Amino acid sequence: MVRPRRISDFKPTLTSLAQSSHYQVIFSGLPTRLRQHLNVRGVGYRFITETSGLLCYSAVLPGSRLATADIVGNFMGVSEKMAHTRLFTQIQLEFYVDDEYKTIKFLDHWMEFIGNGSGQKQGDSGYYYRMEYPSDYKSNQTRIIKFDRDYKEEIEYTFYGMFPIDLSSTTVKYENSEILKATATFSFDRYIAGKFDSYSIHRGTDNNKETGPIGLRGSFNDPNSELSRAARAQQGEGEFNPNSVIDINGRDVTLPDVIRLSDFENA
Repeated sequence: MVRPRRISDFKPTLTSLAQSSHYQVIFSGLPTRLRQHLNVRGVGYRFITETSGLLCYSAVLPGSRLATADIVGNFMGVSEKMAHTRLFTQIQLEFYVDDEYKTIKFLDHWMEFIGNGSGQKQGDSGYYYRMEYPSDYKSNQTRIIKFDRDYKEEIEYTFYGMFPIDLSSTTVKYENSEILKATATFSFDRYIAGKFDSYSIHRGTDNNKETGPIGLRGSFNDPNSELSRAARAQQGEGEFNPNSVIDINGRDVTLPDVIRLSDFENA
């Protein structure tokens, strides 16, 4: 039986929704030869890793789908679908163009490098295109981080094998001046949802896990979390001391001095 519920019961859910305007794009993990190609054209690595992401005014969180095959014969009269490949959709990123045109140079010369494997001079009449090896032009650490105004929660996507496949034409015209923009479509081999750096792996929070480094959920600052309750059970109701030894699941655990209590918030 479904009982009537008051509007106030739903208010916490409906007023705690994520907003689309808080995110960050970070380009990193570009191969050395590609970085050198861009650097001599005025696109330094600092611009790539810091400024280019700030100029990305529109991004998308990635999607994926499963390719399936029809299986007939396992059960009499039944046709089944079974997944055999995970497919990733392309993403489109839109950028503001700075007054040094580094945004366009970054995207255009990245694509230029991909098709520059012939080694010929581009001004030659017999110039032809030959593609570079994928390991020389694919980025393996580009990230999109989605967060909100309070910065309490976030979701991070790390892209592997990412590179631009389409740079849209940019319109310039004699009318009222507007901010110049550039749009590029990127392909990628796969992505990982959630942080996946060495620190998050050590803490046990990689891939959106909510388990702390000692196998218990929650935060020391949350009095109702498993971590906080375990600490208080060992030391009474006083403030938790990170240098002390506590017994967790039958074994002694000492937290490293280099890890602050605040690092475990929302772990």
